Amino acid sequence: MLTRAGGLSFFFAKTPILCHVGHTRLRSLLYGCSHHHFKPTTYSPYIKVRIFMNKSAHFSYLALSATNKYIPESSAVAETMSNKARKKARRESPEGVLRFKLDMCSKRGDVVEALRLYDEARSRGVPLSQHHYNVLLYLCSCSGSNGDENVVNLALKRGFEIFKQMGVDGIEPNEATFTSAARLACAMEDPEMAFNLVKQMKSCGIPPKLRSYGPPLFGFCKKGDADRAYEVDAHMMESGVVAEEPELCALLGLSVESRRVDRVYEMMHRLRASVRQVSESTAEVVERWFNSEDAAGVGEENWDVGKVREGVVKGGRGWHGQGWLGKGKWKMVRTEMDQAGVCQSCGEKLVCIDIDPRETENFASSLTKLACQREVKADFVQFQEWLQRHGPFDAVVDGANVSLINQKSFSFFELNSVVNCLRQISPSKRLPLVILHRSRVTGGPLEKSGALYATPAGSNDDWYWLYAAVNCNCLLVTNDEMRDHLFQLLGTSFFPRWKEKHQVRLTMTRRGPVLHMPPPYSIVIQESEQGSWHVPTVTGDDLETPRQWLCATRTRKNHRHPQHLE
Repeated sequence: MLTRAGGLSFFFAKTPILCHVGHTRLRSLLYGCSHHHFKPTTYSPYIKVRIFMNKSAHFSYLALSATNKYIPESSAVAETMSNKARKKARRESPEGVLRFKLDMCSKRGDVVEALRLYDEARSRGVPLSQHHYNVLLYLCSCSGSNGDENVVNLALKRGFEIFKQMGVDGIEPNEATFTSAARLACAMEDPEMAFNLVKQMKSCGIPPKLRSYGPPLFGFCKKGDADRAYEVDAHMMESGVVAEEPELCALLGLSVESRRVDRVYEMMHRLRASVRQVSESTAEVVERWFNSEDAAGVGEENWDVGKVREGVVKGGRGWHGQGWLGKGKWKMVRTEMDQAGVCQSCGEKLVCIDIDPRETENFASSLTKLACQREVKADFVQFQEWLQRHGPFDAVVDGANVSLINQKSFSFFELNSVVNCLRQISPSKRLPLVILHRSRVTGGPLEKSGALYATPAGSNDDWYWLYAAVNCNCLLVTNDEMRDHLFQLLGTSFFPRWKEKHQVRLTMTRRGPVLHMPPPYSIVIQESEQGSWHVPTVTGDDLETPRQWLCATRTRKNHRHPQHLE
């Protein structure tokens, strides 16, 4: 496989390697290619041959390492070695020691020491694996954070040398290899080379990741090359890679600077669909746009109200997608919403965006699949059957979380007070379902009433209370922010929207529990029928501090009504 990057060409061998070890000719390690691609080489009889197998790609790679004496290996002895002994032998081998030292350099960010180890290994004939090369390339590509210009220049120069040597040695690259090489190219201010490397990655059957597209995308954005940045974005979408806030923020900023008003509109809606609440850096870009002369001059002055309303209905409320509405200078302020979702600046009321019931059903199925993979399947299926018999419930309580609010130790008193409060506000006056770990349950009226489920030993009760709330389509009472690894598995498309509509937070006072119900509006970028925009930020996302919003409005002028509405 011939890889070209800018003016560099690298050869990654998937072809057979023929060599002589003493008087023994090794047969071709691969099939499908002839031996004439390589020059026959004769080595000393005191050569130790190691063959590394790439099981996933079914390729074999031959690395030769010179040693002081010939060490015969008996296959019978190797077979009788224990796993522990084999692991120890690998760790203590020259390759294993080099791997450990390079990993330590990676943790410390010590690229100078890593390069010294690399030079020493090559001088001693220690064979390098894909992992060795990837660690070296990673360190070279991240050298910019070092701050020492001499170190940075050295790392960039040596990084490309190491990348080339990897191809010469016939070591198969992977996604991490190409991504590090793309970062090297970007550090050299060559986003074109970085983009070519991503294209080659895909042509080689290696799926690019979001991090692979970062170097060319941010590189073109930095250079102000909008057309090439949009091309990278299109290639990314074609590969099924979804841009996140940093990428969308960069594209939004570039669109503002290059005065691509239609692209600005597109990026605003992509932020709405995937990011929902924006960081401070993105908020500043949004403010820069609405305060610009380009924003003041763009927009439809006499728009079709019927068409806009039709877009709102099709979109599930909260946006219409018909383009910029109105003309003139925008009023851009930071503000808050009251409990009803009314903007404290413009007085417009935000809407609650619908969730398709089919999305909830699909999410429940995905949740079941994940839970059965990570829990004892029989235990979780038993819980599903129990819920089918005793449900549905109007609310589900994360018992452990609620019982430990403002307490250093577990408190059933706090839990009971929350349960009674929820029962009072329940339309059916039913007790809520309380999920508790078996170790916390000691019997009592809740368990006898069928309103408490004790999760089995060794289980993670998060799966149980979340599934119950989704399955019953009811309120979920917990102060858990649901940001750890378990909830990241659920994705960022549906789960944040569901959580926003169903999570009830809690504070304890001397008078008893205070329930903070889900807001009656959606905390997401909203585009109104009158053309105004409200953008929620991540600032103030807690019970004590109100969330900050960006409010962008301008003077409303007459607009065209469809004939059937006149």
